[in-house]
Amino acid sequence: MSPRRRILLVGVLALLAGFMLPNLVKSLLEMVWGQAERFCGLATIGAVCEPGRPFVPLLPMLIELLVLVAIGFAVWGAARWCLRPVHDLAAPIANLGPQNLGYRIRRGGRDELAGLGRAIDDMLDRVTAGYEGQRRFAANASHELRTPLAVQRTLIEVGMAQSLTGEQLELLTAQLLATNERNERLIEGLLALSESDQGLRSSTPQRLEQIVSGVLAAYADRAAEAGVTVEAQLSPRIVTGERVLLERLVTNLVENGIKYNREGGRLVVTVGGDPALTVMNSGQSVPAEAVDGLFEPFRRLARDRTNQGGGAGLGLAIARSITQAHGGIIAARPGPDGGLRVDVHLPPVG
Repeated sequence: MSPRRRILLVGVLALLAGFMLPNLVKSLLEMVWGQAERFCGLATIGAVCEPGRPFVPLLPMLIELLVLVAIGFAVWGAARWCLRPVHDLAAPIANLGPQNLGYRIRRGGRDELAGLGRAIDDMLDRVTAGYEGQRRFAANASHELRTPLAVQRTLIEVGMAQSLTGEQLELLTAQLLATNERNERLIEGLLALSESDQGLRSSTPQRLEQIVSGVLAAYADRAAEAGVTVEAQLSPRIVTGERVLLERLVTNLVENGIKYNREGGRLVVTVGGDPALTVMNSGQSVPAEAVDGLFEPFRRLARDRTNQGGGAGLGLAIARSITQAHGGIIAARPGPDGGLRVDVHLPPVG
């Protein structure tokens, strides 16, 4: 029986008891009153019955106290009986843990506890997805770090095993330096992702078009070296957030737009109302079904994307985390001229 039906039943019984109990107590007191008068009529000790009174009213008071105690126990028992289904639900919930996240309550019915059970199951689905995502992230991060470390060890062992010419030593040093720089970018990306996942430390109005203009100026030389034409359409737009994270958001999108472009391609950056920021680049065609996966950590479209710039596969993941920290939504779709179009929707000020 559901808690609602139990409470309803207890309420009906309480109403019936409320109608019947006064007459029952009155009859009981009248009976006790009569017995007390007989007792006082037979009593010979003055301390038992006071002069001028038919009896000492201690016994009726005791009866009333006993009735109140009985009512209290009845209310306590009724409350425990009504909450028994909740108590029974606590045992399955206590069995949940990191080792059995696949366990579900799956309570049938349409009562309140069934709805609570389904809500808990839905919550566990989300927790399981997050837990699996963190475990997959840790495994991928370990793999990404282990590979360049193995390369560094191999290069060092080769250098120690034989004498190297000046040219060979220079090549070995360059390879070690490149591998070390990749490790630095990976660790920096992991730290940025962790920081953005923690939310905003402060939130103040920021001029988004000024942030974008500064980032584009910083990447002008890199775009020229890659043969990418940058087109900026910057309208005034104020957003509330943390400037450092917003700069990192724009930087990641612009850097990806240049890195995964083609020579003679375009990078179009737009700041406006809604979306607040749009970054669109030409380049390799992106299948529509692969777009959502690019926002996952260490997810890349293909191996050649990795080789182009030595990226760690964290750029779009960090961009999504920063956008969510600002209460916004980031979405992507294949661009009309290849590449990606990324739209960042941020809430307006006020």
